[in-house]
Amino acid sequence: MKNLLSYTLIAFLLFAGQGFAQESYSVNGKQLTLKTESEGSITLLWNIIDGEYRYFIKKGNNITELTNTKTEGHYQDEYLQILQSNTSDENLSEDKVKLTKESLADYFDKYNKRKDPDYVVPENNVKLKTRLGAFAGITNAVYSPNPTNQILPTMGLEFEIVDLYKLKRHSLVVQFKQTFESSDYKYSASQFSLSYRFKFVKKEKLDVFINTKIAGYTFQSIPKFDENDNPIPDENGDPIIDSDDSFSALMSFGLGADYKLGDGYLTFLYSDIVSVVEGSNGEFPMDFTIGYKFNL
Repeated sequence: MKNLLSYTLIAFLLFAGQGFAQESYSVNGKQLTLKTESEGSITLLWNIIDGEYRYFIKKGNNITELTNTKTEGHYQDEYLQILQSNTSDENLSEDKVKLTKESLADYFDKYNKRKDPDYVVPENNVKLKTRLGAFAGITNAVYSPNPTNQILPTMGLEFEIVDLYKLKRHSLVVQFKQTFESSDYKYSASQFSLSYRFKFVKKEKLDVFINTKIAGYTFQSIPKFDENDNPIPDENGDPIIDSDDSFSALMSFGLGADYKLGDGYLTFLYSDIVSVVEGSNGEFPMDFTIGYKFNL
């Protein structure tokens, strides 16, 4: 049953968020598959091509790439000139527009609204984006007995849902986390959890957030100990292991950070610092992971 749940979640993570509409366009004699972000008098097209985000403006039948080349250490901001030449009929300032999907979409929507009063600005609706990541780290499993405070390896996957328009500081995360036993502590756990993140620091390349683990399903194998914290052996001298599974409101809190790196984010998380539901074993919590996640 545990393996079935694991495979089901992994399949869900791999195929979630793939619903972007795509079309093939001819740009400078090349066929490119592009996605539509904002569509109106001017249309914003984009895709990740050869590992790079590339953006295009479509006006009528003309498609022009929005570029920002670097010469002698300085960016040339060609995309601002291209925007100005295509939108000069409206009194819009492009000076603060950044070459990012969100910033460009805001600009395109403002122009399209001025050209067509009936244009529906997409930012008035929730625009969900998704991210998929993997991580690894260590934990001392403070919500298990762990009488000698052993450090255990851990790893897993997470699927994050964000809204980059109206709820930029908030996200929901579905996570699978596997904790492995060590030679000195025969404890292991598989956990599926749902977390809420509030990003109290949000910069262009850095987010710092509080991670609230709301609820989770946990399957764990726990060794039994006597009153002196010694493992209780079975008739063969091996530690007796109890197994159980539970679904509960965890309400544990942690701190984390995402740093923009390449096409995704380098992510750090200090989990399960304190819980208002689970009782700890009294040790100082050590649950650190580092990983990387991609935009889907």
